[in-house]
Amino acid sequence: MTTVYIVGLLLITVVAANIVHLLWPILPLAIYQILAGIMLSILPIDTHAIVLKPELFMLLIIAPLMFNDGQNVSFRQLAQNVRQILSMAVGLAIVTVILVGGGLKLALPQHFTYALAFMLAAIITPTDAVAVKSLTNNVEMPKNVNETLEYESLFNDASGLVLFSLATSTLTSGKFSIGHGVLVFLYVFFGGILFGALMGWMLIALRTTLMRTHVDIGSIVIPINVMTPFAVYWLAEEIHLSGILAVVAAGIVHSILYDQLRLTSSRVQNATTTLWSIIASLLNGFVFVLLGVMLPEVVSQTLAATILKLALLGLGLYLALGLIRYLWARFKLVDMHSDNINRDSLLLALGGVHGTITLAMAFSIPVLTESAQLATRNQLILLAAIVILISLTVGTLAFPRLLPAKTKNYTNDEFQDQLIHTVQYAIDELSESPDHKKEQALVIDQLSSQMTLTFKINRNVYDRLASQARGVEMQTLAELRENGVVTAKEEQVYDRMIGRDALMHSQHGLFAFLRIWHYRLKWKRLSHKLHKHHPQTFNEMQKLYSNKALQDKSKAVRQQYFDRLESIFSMTMTDVNEFLDEVQTPDNVHEVAMVRRMYLNRQQTLDRFHSRGEMDTNILRTLAIKAFQDEHSYVQQQAAAGVISSELANALNEHISNDQLVCIQSFED
Repeated sequence: MTTVYIVGLLLITVVAANIVHLLWPILPLAIYQILAGIMLSILPIDTHAIVLKPELFMLLIIAPLMFNDGQNVSFRQLAQNVRQILSMAVGLAIVTVILVGGGLKLALPQHFTYALAFMLAAIITPTDAVAVKSLTNNVEMPKNVNETLEYESLFNDASGLVLFSLATSTLTSGKFSIGHGVLVFLYVFFGGILFGALMGWMLIALRTTLMRTHVDIGSIVIPINVMTPFAVYWLAEEIHLSGILAVVAAGIVHSILYDQLRLTSSRVQNATTTLWSIIASLLNGFVFVLLGVMLPEVVSQTLAATILKLALLGLGLYLALGLIRYLWARFKLVDMHSDNINRDSLLLALGGVHGTITLAMAFSIPVLTESAQLATRNQLILLAAIVILISLTVGTLAFPRLLPAKTKNYTNDEFQDQLIHTVQYAIDELSESPDHKKEQALVIDQLSSQMTLTFKINRNVYDRLASQARGVEMQTLAELRENGVVTAKEEQVYDRMIGRDALMHSQHGLFAFLRIWHYRLKWKRLSHKLHKHHPQTFNEMQKLYSNKALQDKSKAVRQQYFDRLESIFSMTMTDVNEFLDEVQTPDNVHEVAMVRRMYLNRQQTLDRFHSRGEMDTNILRTLAIKAFQDEHSYVQQQAAAGVISSELANALNEHISNDQLVCIQSFED
């Protein structure tokens, strides 16, 4: 089994765990992903064949995650909270590593050297903002505490990784000097920041130049953005700087670009944000699933008594970390602008949830010699996993009891109901114009799709409306025949077209589809028999068909034939559209939209056979823009009248704006 196949299997497991969490959000997402990994390890698949070297793990997993965190932070807010960030991400991180590492060495001198103790402390020091958010999605976390946790998780990852690298190099070389260590720390720390900022600025200059000289270059600048963390990390490590701090700095510099070009390149911005959201989600999940895959093997290789000792040690480490965090906030070594210091200090302590970075560093531990009982890589990984699981479990139990539940002032049903009214308003406004009916039909079809994502079509209502629409169409056709507008032959052909649509769009559409293919295959068999048994006749027919004069005449007759059908269709559709406008209500808007789509398909079929059938893209775009403006206006009117809340209005406007971008782009394509 190839490594690529195994990685693909792990990513599929990540997606499956995300789906389960979406359907049953009882536990944190990380727990679901770990459980999914454990289940995957039970299958008869050699998932342990994938072994990422520590440097590859840092490059492929950590670097893009840290870069994404950096580019999602507002530089303005960072500048306003420098002291808070330095206190939590640098001061607290260093103090925690020193106290926890020193405590481990003093408490268990037979198991830990100083280098090993400080390495483990550096691993369990970083916090995970993603894990915290998964625990606080349904509760109201105070804003000051939430911001403090977010800023801490961004930069203490880098601090922990730098300290981890120093401890690892000391452990492997066996040499450490305080003076040399300080100099190395300063060089690695600040050198990484300066190098990353410089590289970020250079790449931003390249992207800005490309965007100024070319209109649509998403296929170029987006890959540049995705490759940035890998290039920056690799180059920084090559000159012995902190690759992690370099990618964080490059990400922050990119966040400045986004603030400056937020509206000038909206398509690129939306595509980049969506892509990075997917990448970050998959990478975070990948680490937890990989932990779940490795846990059974690690546990099976560890004695039960050792597992118990590791569990007790993990609990002790978690309590020590929580106590340090609580005291740090309680004695105001970090200014959270708190009006309830005891509560906020406790929340800050509980918010020290560990996750992806801790696991990634644990997986990056070099293979150690078994010079001491705990000095094995698998046991250190298990110990880090225990600390993570304890922090997740405590947060899951504690936050709902300490914080009020998060509530929205509207339900999903209310959102859907208001969206239906909003789209219905835009469709009504669009239908009032007598011009550009073909373009109107396509835009109305696009608008109707806004409401069909979470709505199930009532088949009985649809069949009834479709039957009534066909009745109106046939009545109009009969009147045209009586008035001499259409001939008897044209009436007969058009009547068959109505019957074919009725068959294709009924509940027996599959059988109709099979019937059409049956006749096509039958014609092919007859053609084959004619060619086989009567080749002379077949060749004469081919020559007759290849005659250019006859072809031109046949083409002209066919063109005239379809032009007449299109003309009849336009006349009948006037009455059909009036009927659909009269019967359409918020309760049957989806079914009416499906009926309109049936006629739109017929229109597009006829358009392919005559030169006047192409729709005007400019008209389509103009009608769509006006329709979405009507939707925004309706939401604003409802909010001003007090019918809907401002929160619901914001949600509707965001939904409409996203739909507008997709719709306009579809017309451009």
